Amino acid sequence: MNKIRFSRREFLQTTAGAVGVTFAAGFTLLDSGPLYASSQPVPPSDRVRFGIVGVGMEGTNLLSTAIQLPGVECAAACDLYDGRRELAGEIVRPTLRTTRRYKELLEDKNIDAIIVAVPDHWHMQIVVDSLSAGKDVYCEKPMSHNPADGLAMVAAAKKTDRIVQIGAQRTSSVLCAKAKELYDNGAIGELSLVEATLGRNDPTGAWEYPPPADLSTENLDWDTWLGTAPKKPFDPYLFARWRCWKEYGTGVAGDLLVHLISGMQFVLGINEVPKRVSAFGGIFRWKDGRNTPDVHPALFEYANVPVYMRLTLGTETQETTRFMGSKGIIELTEFGVSYTPQAGVDLAPSYYCHGLPSRLKNAYFKEWHEEHDPRPGEEPDTETISYKGNDYDDLRPHLWKFFQAVRSRKPVLQDAVFGHNAALGCHMANESYYRGSPVHWDPISQTIKS
Repeated sequence: MNKIRFSRREFLQTTAGAVGVTFAAGFTLLDSGPLYASSQPVPPSDRVRFGIVGVGMEGTNLLSTAIQLPGVECAAACDLYDGRRELAGEIVRPTLRTTRRYKELLEDKNIDAIIVAVPDHWHMQIVVDSLSAGKDVYCEKPMSHNPADGLAMVAAAKKTDRIVQIGAQRTSSVLCAKAKELYDNGAIGELSLVEATLGRNDPTGAWEYPPPADLSTENLDWDTWLGTAPKKPFDPYLFARWRCWKEYGTGVAGDLLVHLISGMQFVLGINEVPKRVSAFGGIFRWKDGRNTPDVHPALFEYANVPVYMRLTLGTETQETTRFMGSKGIIELTEFGVSYTPQAGVDLAPSYYCHGLPSRLKNAYFKEWHEEHDPRPGEEPDTETISYKGNDYDDLRPHLWKFFQAVRSRKPVLQDAVFGHNAALGCHMANESYYRGSPVHWDPISQTIKS
């Protein structure tokens, strides 16, 4: 589903400029703007200087957003494709230092933090090297390309004691925060099921991106881009559409499922690996040579609760997560969250008793109404409560929390452990799909097993 983040936020901010404004239509507007809005100048001594590795589609979004935050400055950019280094200069300033070698950024003592926005198979090496160089790191989701990479990244974060934040933004969303507040306050009673769906229906949503028109081995370091992946001849489509292949990416699980898992973990207040995962699916529409599924449903067990998540690139559906319990449903969508209460009790006499003779049936009905009918004016109110807000993948507050943590040295919620656990859920869904059997995480061997 295409995102129009800036226009949606601008619309919301121009229609109501405060947090929690209630509209006659029956919903409340939530705004994350105050989290990072500041009119006060930041002294040079308190500015955070960052370097970015990877200025592709998401890297461009990260870079453009980060430089708008108060007290944040881009010092350098790295990309293996010359055109993207050119783009970085257009976004920041013509004199911005750029390079093909990310280690040049790590050697710069004036750079405090590194933003990592490269294909999944390069995450671990760049993150571990950055941490070892004393840099704080913001890494795009999913944190890792495989479980072993994730373990190495967690170990590096613990050893160096640097700030690591993973870029699945829902832990910084005001919508997810409202859903969490409702859940923590017992709005839905005892949780029994989580259901999440996400569907796209267009070539761009299925990663069929057009490669740069001028791409060649003259302006792209192809061998370095391949990294530890199998060596292949130069292929501009592989470069642009790397998410389609498991050698470089993690499919719809790593691109999309990780958002659903991260948001669910935040709302429920859990930070763990699923006990079991059973997934299936296939390549039903985008038969372009990819080896990752374009339809990928998965059933998880988290905290003894079943969690069903369904991903498809063949039909567009509203992205929705439902938290279901004995007292109602919390429904989280891209721009809203709602709570619909349910009584969880009989609201009328049991229809089972229609199968009784009249003498028993009539007596039961009379007794039931005497005990359960509400008095006039005390009828239960089951009206849905709704909240509206910016896209729950809102990037600005998430980046702002990272840079604030760099300044304060206070830990972030979506750290390396959180990111590792969320990524493991995705890796398990992929492994279950490829193996054709349910899988579980073995904490002794630290591996996925059937």
